[in-house]
Amino acid sequence: MAPNPDILWRHASSKSTFPKLKFQIPIDTATESATTLCRSCLSNLRQTQRRHASTATSLIETAPIEPSPSGQAPPSPTASSSHSLTYKIRASVLLSRPPLLTRDLTPFEKSYFLYQRRLNERLALPFSRYFYYQKGTPGDVEWKRKIKDRLTPARDIGRYSGYGEEAWNDELLMGERVSEPEEQALALVRDAEDRDVRATAGRGKRDDVVERPKGRVTEADEKGDKRNLNRASMRTLYLVVKKREKGVDDGEWMFPGCGLEGKESLHTAAERIIVQSGGVNMNTWVVGNMPIGHQVFNYAQSKVNKDQASETRGEKTFFMKARMMAGQANLKDNKLGLEDFQWLLKEEIQKAVHPRYFAAVKNILANR
Repeated sequence: MAPNPDILWRHASSKSTFPKLKFQIPIDTATESATTLCRSCLSNLRQTQRRHASTATSLIETAPIEPSPSGQAPPSPTASSSHSLTYKIRASVLLSRPPLLTRDLTPFEKSYFLYQRRLNERLALPFSRYFYYQKGTPGDVEWKRKIKDRLTPARDIGRYSGYGEEAWNDELLMGERVSEPEEQALALVRDAEDRDVRATAGRGKRDDVVERPKGRVTEADEKGDKRNLNRASMRTLYLVVKKREKGVDDGEWMFPGCGLEGKESLHTAAERIIVQSGGVNMNTWVVGNMPIGHQVFNYAQSKVNKDQASETRGEKTFFMKARMMAGQANLKDNKLGLEDFQWLLKEEIQKAVHPRYFAAVKNILANR
């Protein structure tokens, strides 16, 4: 299409450095007339047509308020009681005992680690027997007996030879218990004890007593003692307490806590709560100065203080994280009116506390 020689050129400034490109903007679709603008003019035109948030806000503020359909005037947003609304600030401590043992391995992990140890036997250099045992000595005789039974210097990978014809068969077979930690511990104990009748013939059984490793299930687990810190060694335990006095918290389990005194910080309040609730025989550590969670509890009816012209709407509880290093809780001389305590897991806390209380802390409790 040939350019129209009658097109009018307009520029925002004669000193503009932008390239003078032609943009035809139709003014009236019913006609063929058009206006051509350069790039700088087009940019200025777009900026003037923008509506900012401040402009929209001013329009809303200056717009007339339409009367409500019922004929009544809408309530004023600033209409409230003459008393100032306040909340009582409380601090609560999530005192935890971290796991003492690693978690149990999955069947896949057990098989994988056994495979890795057997693979290491295949890739490692042969054991230099005469470097450790002199030929003909009792140690050499003992070594020959053990290597004949298990075919490998390793004591916890079962009967396997990394240099024989069956060296390729290093994976765990179906039904084998070689990868079980209990079976491996028993193999180590049997290796430490001399049970060879031929080696002990004529002099009786050896008197060496090899101590068995302790199991993962403790006596506290078997008895279900929830006050004992030796239970659930693979999980995190939390200290929960029950109040003795009548009141809001009567008969309910919760984390130890109380209101702030004076101008003390949450960290200082957490340290005081631990001493006043569990005694001084606990070695604890309050982690950080910031809370890890909070809960807002509104009273059924606000408490009005006419002297201070304030109205207490409810309580805001801030939870502080703390670690149990050593010791045990003792409620004999506690100053918070506590009658009982327990060390509970996360799922046990869910059953013990109020559902609304658990909803406020469930995301800050460790799953393991």
